[in-house]
Amino acid sequence: MNKATAWFLACRPKTLSISLSPVLVGTALAWHDTHVLLWLPLFAAALGAAFIQIGTNLFNDVGDFLRGTDTPGRLGPKRATAEGWLTPAMVKAGAWFSFALAFLCGIYLVWHGGWPIVAIGLASLAAGWAYTGGPKPIAYGPLGEVFVFVFFGLVAVGGSYYLQTLSLTPLALFAATLVGIHAAAVITVNNYRDRDGDQANGKNTLAVRLGRPATRHIYTAEMLAPYVLLPLLAGLGWPAALPLLSLPLALRLIGRFRRETPGPAFNAILATTAGLQLIFALLLSLAFLI
Repeated sequence: MNKATAWFLACRPKTLSISLSPVLVGTALAWHDTHVLLWLPLFAAALGAAFIQIGTNLFNDVGDFLRGTDTPGRLGPKRATAEGWLTPAMVKAGAWFSFALAFLCGIYLVWHGGWPIVAIGLASLAAGWAYTGGPKPIAYGPLGEVFVFVFFGLVAVGGSYYLQTLSLTPLALFAATLVGIHAAAVITVNNYRDRDGDQANGKNTLAVRLGRPATRHIYTAEMLAPYVLLPLLAGLGWPAALPLLSLPLALRLIGRFRRETPGPAFNAILATTAGLQLIFALLLSLAFLI
């Protein structure tokens, strides 16, 4: 394993669309409302969101290793620190460097959007670190899905919309809810797959607290809820139905989630769930653009 490949895998590229999707939706809705597109805020927001997610992933990589959660029997993809591809110091430095790059993007965004962006940026960085860092990491409790819903849904979509319009509307928050629910489903897959190992290592995720049958119901609800809520976008006309084109994939994922035995097969389900969120977000963005 060369260093470049190790860093690439440590960033978890298959799930980085989770940070891109809300930026696209928030920007598309802003264009729908104003017919103006500000390219620099769009690019800065997309880069900043990606760097925050990468930094969070790297902190998670080294944090789980230092806490003893990433054991040789782990079912998920191999992690850079646990496999010895990169040292804990290197991964931690990479996480802070990624956060520093996000901070640089934030300087321009603050200049453009003012103090609300300061609050959003600092809260996002703090939450990204706290996800696995600190005395009570978010990832080690039952609020992981809530964290993702808030920061990769409400905050990311709402912030992207605000950067384009310097305002916030109920429709923007509603669109953020649709995107955030699917983002939370990605964490549910991860925690369902790792439930037994997490329970043995004191990682009390929602899947650990509720058990596998209830978690299957949660995943089903997370996958279907955005489609159930789509009629509330009826004011857009027929384009509001475009995200329904991704429903067959959602149904197949629900079937696989319920049918497969927890194990390596869930790595593909996790990646495809992230892909579904991106497809849904692209179709929703298209609905706002038409």
